[in-house]
Amino acid sequence: MRFLVLVTSRDGAPPTAAALWRYNEELVRAGVLVAADGPASSARGARVRYADGQSTFEEGDGPVTGYWLLDVASRREAVELARDCPCAGGFEIRRVPEAAEFTALSPEHEDYLRAQIAYR
Repeated sequence: MRFLVLVTSRDGAPPTAAALWRYNEELVRAGVLVAADGPASSARGARVRYADGQSTFEEGDGPVTGYWLLDVASRREAVELARDCPCAGGFEIRRVPEAAEFTALSPEHEDYLRAQIAYR
């Protein structure tokens, strides 16, 4: 199962690059790391809100400061791995469903989407 671990708080001092490197290496050695990254400052982003068919754009102020995508056996394993992260503050852990779990997609539509992703 895949889980997205979102760093959702800026409490405390940011971790050192060396500490993040060690943590990422642990995830790689465990064979669970699919992806990891951190967005630029929210000042460089935007937030889009939709209501009543209208969209509004605002300055970005989201609390996400980084993420890891993990492929693990259970939510418990994802929680345990997140506890080892050197980042201070909070995390949000969300399961990422597999394409097969979306029954609304026909096999043809899924093939089309996979082809579009591969093309990019």
